Amino acid sequence: MRVLHIYKDYYPVPGGIENNIRQLAVGLRRLGVETQVLVTNTQRHTVHELIDDVPVVKAGRLFSLSSAPLSLSFYPYLWHLEASVDIAHLHMPYPPAELGQLLLGRGRRFVATYHSDIVRQRVLGALYRPFLWQTLRRAHLIAVSNPTYIQDSPFLRAHAQKCRVVHFGIDLARFARSAEAEARAAAWRARFGHRPLVLFVGRLRHYKGVHVLLAALARLPAEVQALIAGSGPLEARLRAQAQAYGVADRAHFLGTLDDEEVAALYHAADVFVLPSTNRAETFGIVQLEAMACGKPVICTELGTGTSYVNQHGITGLVIPPNDPDALAAAVQHLLANPELRAAMGAAGQQRVVREFSSDAMCRQMLAFYQEALA
Repeated sequence: MRVLHIYKDYYPVPGGIENNIRQLAVGLRRLGVETQVLVTNTQRHTVHELIDDVPVVKAGRLFSLSSAPLSLSFYPYLWHLEASVDIAHLHMPYPPAELGQLLLGRGRRFVATYHSDIVRQRVLGALYRPFLWQTLRRAHLIAVSNPTYIQDSPFLRAHAQKCRVVHFGIDLARFARSAEAEARAAAWRARFGHRPLVLFVGRLRHYKGVHVLLAALARLPAEVQALIAGSGPLEARLRAQAQAYGVADRAHFLGTLDDEEVAALYHAADVFVLPSTNRAETFGIVQLEAMACGKPVICTELGTGTSYVNQHGITGLVIPPNDPDALAAAVQHLLANPELRAAMGAAGQQRVVREFSSDAMCRQMLAFYQEALA
C-alpha cells in the first residue's frame, strides 16, 4: 500500500497536526505501508528530504495568507505524486491543498483527517466553505480524533456516515520514567525553588487561553509558579499581561524546548492545564502527554474533544472556558489534595496506555485505509 500525506507543514515545524502526520508516516512505514509526505517549505525554494526514512517534498513557499502558505510548485508535485499512490491522505484544514485535491487529485482513494473547523477567520471562512463542503463530499472516508467532534462540527455532522474515529496517539517511550528524565525533572523543580508548578505546553495562539492562566495565577497563592513552554505570535502581549496582573515573576515563559526538556517538565509539574477558549481546540494532544507522565489535567469544556480526552473527576477536572476564577479554584483544589492528584494521574496514565498510543493509532489508521480501499 502506498500513501501520500498532504498538508502545509511537517517536522521540524512544531505543532499538533505536524507531529501527528510524522507519527503516522513513520509508524505506518513500520507496518509495511510506503508513506511519503507533501507539504510546503518555510523558504521560497523546494527541497526533497528523507526524514526518519520517509520521503518528504517541501514545495517552495511564496507567501502565507491568514496562516495558509501558498506555493505554486505544490500543485505539480501533487499531480505527479498522486499518480502512483493508493491513498491520498489530506489533513484538514488547509484550503490550498483542498483546492488542489478537487482540481488535480487522482490517487486511487482520497481520504481526509479532519483536525478542526476554521473558527476565527469569518470572511475567509465564508469564502472557503464551498470548497470545504465539496472536499468532504468527495472523500471516501473521513478520520476524526474523537466521537464528540463528529456531532459537534456542522461540517462533519452532514457526513457522519463516512466518519471513523481514529484516536490521535503519542510515543509512550518518549514520556517513560527513567533516571535521566527524573534528573532533568529534579533540575526544573530546583530551578523554581521546589514550589508548586502549574504547566502549560503549546503554541501561544489566540485560542490557547494562556491569558486566562495568567489571570488565574493572580488569584492563586504567591508560591504557585506557572511554566509556559512554547512560543508564538502572542508572546509579547502575554508577557505584558503578566506584568499588568503583577505575576511577571511567577509566569515563566520558557520558549520552545526540545523533546527531552518538555518531557522533563511534565514530570516536574504538579498540575497540567489546557485553558483553551474556543472550538479551534478540538482534542489537545498535550493532554495525552501530561497524562502519560502521570499528571492530572485541567481543561475546558468546549463541546469538542478536550473533555473526551480528559475525563472530569477521573483523569482531571473540566471547567468552563474563559473563567479565571474557575481555573484558579481547580488548580488550588488539586494542589491541596496530593492523593487526588496521584489517583487522577494514575488513571490518566492507564487511559493513554490503553487507548492513545502511537502504535494503536497506526493500527487504527491502517484499518481505515483498508476500508477505504475496499
